[in-house]
Amino acid sequence: MSMQNPVFIPGPTNIPEEIRKACDVPTLDHRSPRFAQMFKPALAGVRRVLNMEAGEVIILPATGTGGWEAAITNTLSPGDRILAPRYGMFSHRWIDMCQRHRLDVQVLDVPWGQGAPLAKIEAALRRDGDHSIQAVLVTHNETATGVRSDIAAVRRALDAAAHPALLFVDGVSSIGSMPFDMTGWGVDIAVAGSQKGFMLPAGLAILGVSPKALAAMERAKLPRTFFDFKDMLAAYAAGGYPYTPAVGLISGLARSVEMLEEEGLEAVYARHHRLAEATRQAVAAWNMRPCAVNRDLYSDTVTAVVVPEGCDGTELVRLAASKYGVAFGVGLGELAGKVFRIGHLGMLTDVMLLSGLATAEMCMADLGWKIRLGSGVAAAQEYLRQTQSERLATAA
Repeated sequence: MSMQNPVFIPGPTNIPEEIRKACDVPTLDHRSPRFAQMFKPALAGVRRVLNMEAGEVIILPATGTGGWEAAITNTLSPGDRILAPRYGMFSHRWIDMCQRHRLDVQVLDVPWGQGAPLAKIEAALRRDGDHSIQAVLVTHNETATGVRSDIAAVRRALDAAAHPALLFVDGVSSIGSMPFDMTGWGVDIAVAGSQKGFMLPAGLAILGVSPKALAAMERAKLPRTFFDFKDMLAAYAAGGYPYTPAVGLISGLARSVEMLEEEGLEAVYARHHRLAEATRQAVAAWNMRPCAVNRDLYSDTVTAVVVPEGCDGTELVRLAASKYGVAFGVGLGELAGKVFRIGHLGMLTDVMLLSGLATAEMCMADLGWKIRLGSGVAAAQEYLRQTQSERLATAA
């Protein structure tokens, strides 16, 4: 009997069969024209997903964490000053990486559950009269808390302060699932990973790099070898890589972009919003709440559910895995035990989501939490039925 239940973690996500097959390619010479024929559509497709008009797409054999490191090492120098708000585990980890690289990090601490502090960012930039801050680092979708920050508003803060700092955005759990406008938002480096909205196995760090960031590369003195953009771009000119690429994943990425565009990016984003809202309807029916402090911050890819006093979210996650073979996300950092996380991104349907919500309810009942079986599922069902009817009527 198959135990292939869908996962409800915010990455890696469920892999469509078409993408699994696209990754299954025979060995080929990665310096051959055949590889270039595979690679160029993947680059062009990522550019469209990012809404990127100028600059370069860099695809590295790594994960999102490797993408973070590539972003800073290719554009900054030891001792450079950067500005970074910390409002969750992943913004914290990027800050930690910068500190390990001997960068001077000005940290803006924000309670977890809130988003990027726009007023604080603008105030810090206005105080920086000599423009010593070289870059602002922001996490678009904080996977630990289920908080989506307004990147367009961060760009407005930079512009209002007339500050020339680069804007780096971690879009690992948003790109490919929620609207991302690299050009319109004035993002200088966007970082994504293959294992989230692109629905691939982990193994690719995907970056959009603006002309301004490429120019900064000429001044940067942080060491890099494997992640060197100059080496990558020189090899791109010949249609390949400076070292051995992840050929199967690149083949899968080309098919992933095709699938996203066949569905239509706006339809992809609308589907994610429906599934996220259905999840939030279920959470409300459980008499619980998302970690995000208000609706404007709600993520459309992951909901961190605050568990009742005296309950342990980690216990629920462990029970779901051991008893029902279903994966949810644990609380991270200061949220450990206080939340459990429901990922609702990538390859996911109404029916798949309902199975995850039902499993969460069974675990709550098994653990003796105050829950009425079916309450959250029914709330999500009602929302999905209504919005599916509306969607079909609009399509007709």
